[in-house]
Amino acid sequence: MYDAPKLNLKKSMAEFEHGKTCTPGGVLGIRRPYNFVEGEYPIYFDHGKGGRITDIDGNEYLDYLCAYGPIIIGHREEEIDNAAIDQMRNKGFCFSLTQPIQNQLAVKLKNLIKCAEMTVFVKTGSDATTLATRVARGYTGRNKIMRCGYHGWHDWCVEVKGGVPAKLYEDVYEFHYNHLEQLEDLMKQHGDQTAAIIVTPIGHPLAEQVEYPKPGFLEGVRALADKYGAVLIFDEIRSGFRVHIGGAQTLFGVTPDLSTFGKAMANGYPIGACVGKAQFMKKIEKEVFISSTFFPNSLEFAAALKTIEMLERDKVLDVVKAKGEWFNAELGKILAKHKVSTGASPVPQMPFVTFNKDEAKTYKAKRVDFYTQLIRRKVFLQPYHHGYICYRHTDEDLKYTLKAIDESLSFVDEKKY
Repeated sequence: MYDAPKLNLKKSMAEFEHGKTCTPGGVLGIRRPYNFVEGEYPIYFDHGKGGRITDIDGNEYLDYLCAYGPIIIGHREEEIDNAAIDQMRNKGFCFSLTQPIQNQLAVKLKNLIKCAEMTVFVKTGSDATTLATRVARGYTGRNKIMRCGYHGWHDWCVEVKGGVPAKLYEDVYEFHYNHLEQLEDLMKQHGDQTAAIIVTPIGHPLAEQVEYPKPGFLEGVRALADKYGAVLIFDEIRSGFRVHIGGAQTLFGVTPDLSTFGKAMANGYPIGACVGKAQFMKKIEKEVFISSTFFPNSLEFAAALKTIEMLERDKVLDVVKAKGEWFNAELGKILAKHKVSTGASPVPQMPFVTFNKDEAKTYKAKRVDFYTQLIRRKVFLQPYHHGYICYRHTDEDLKYTLKAIDESLSFVDEKKY
């Protein structure tokens, strides 16, 4: 199989050098080049439309990272953008007091999400998960948190500990997804001091396969929270408004006490939400403090209401699931015919090709070569993070992507390691 030609990324690389003079590292966090394949992936985008994005050198890609999840319908959706523009022009969006549109969105979530008797809106997923743990601590009077999954960059959960005093996370304990026995052991030791168990209802560990819950896992987590009087929190930042309109809690039939949403809820507009049963959420009235200049800004509320309207009207999540199921079935056939040992995400809305570890430890080099070939073929996926299928990805887009994956794996097959 031929080695696809390297992309022209001259403008991106020049802009990156400039960026490093005014922003630490040029760009932040998971967007830094070492999280892709350095020298092969663009660093700056210029614009996007539908399921495609274009970098500042003019290279156009099929976008399967979807801004790490917020884009559920497509880039630059006119109905959603017009809803935000109308709010801006006709009402305004940043005031000393709250606009009633906040209540409209809260009622909408209450009607869709089983645990969402009350809602507090924030800006990011990290805001939402941190608020949820604060509510749990305020409600129980306890300190310890049992966690499973990625919950953001705030002190209690950030995985890179630089600049964070140990005392700020010493009461946080980690257990692994689908390993209920680990949580059972932790609760035996700390159950009477545990304020909350927070878990992603669909597992998505970095660089590894996305996982559905094993039979009884979420039910077991629910039972342990009840047994020890802890608050159960579902982190649905990724799964919410993607796997089901009511979240994974509806899909799997397990209802938490609190839950967090964001990303796909407003198709890219910055909004997060901590929702939950009234008995817990009412602690925010007086005993648990939260305030922000920008949390009540209404552009995001207008965008979210329109996004949810489109999700329901156009049966967007059914379409995305069907596309993903077809894609996964075809992908399985492709992976099976190649020599290189790979795996694929079972969750149809979140495609991901991973490379199985081998004794010679060649899987890392194979992964780099595969994703190098894929980006050169104008398919934008991340080597260490699952992707997303959005509504605007066409059947032709998916077929082209499968062809690019097939060709990229053939390149890996034929190379000696």
